[in-house]
Amino acid sequence: MRGAFPLFRVAGIQVYLHFTWFFVAWYEINSSKLRYQSSTWAVVEYVGLFAIVLLHEFGHAFACRSTGGRAERIVLWPLGGLAFVDPPPRPGAVLWSIAAGPLVNVVLLPLFYFAASATGRQGLVDASPDVHRVLVSLWWINLSLLIFNLMPFFPLDGGQIVRALLWFKLGPIRSLKIAGSVGVLGAIGFGVLAYLWGSLWIGIIAFFLFSQALAAIERAKAMALAVDEQAVAAPPPLPEQKPGV
Repeated sequence: MRGAFPLFRVAGIQVYLHFTWFFVAWYEINSSKLRYQSSTWAVVEYVGLFAIVLLHEFGHAFACRSTGGRAERIVLWPLGGLAFVDPPPRPGAVLWSIAAGPLVNVVLLPLFYFAASATGRQGLVDASPDVHRVLVSLWWINLSLLIFNLMPFFPLDGGQIVRALLWFKLGPIRSLKIAGSVGVLGAIGFGVLAYLWGSLWIGIIAFFLFSQALAAIERAKAMALAVDEQAVAAPPPLPEQKPGV
């Protein structure tokens, strides 16, 4: 939350924006404005990207609340968004809280597709090329976010979904440890891609995934230690009482 300031509140959920968002916005808008006749549409594209991200995060938040959990904050930052959700400690509640985010992107896919189709040369609306181009771009952005988020690498949504599914059979601790380990492998893979392609952004994503996956493994170890300590501190069971003859 450091460096984030409040934007607005919806249904008791406070949305924050991190100040670094503006630096990345300036870079990305200047990089994409050449695709449009008017640079205004580059701004529309970037704001549209974060509108999609925000809807995705609200999907997490409202789903979490529907399970009886807490969701009061969403932070937008250069790598996307973070919904601070605290569902009840049940695998079903966690699964629904996480899966609802990508489901929002699934719902948006046909909406952007029909909007882009309607504004094309053969569409129903005689719109400017920039309108059609930004809608097509947002369709691809939404699809890319969906695919990326469903990768099975913790803490991405796909990795958390895998963890929730494993939780049904393996419990909360082992499932978290396995998901974190898979996340570390995924982060290493992203790091290799960042090196081969010379991509700073992929390198930043790799570092973020690696740090969060390691934190998940450490959290699983702490949970296991707490269970062991509780077992040691528990009083021994009373001897079985048998009725007299």
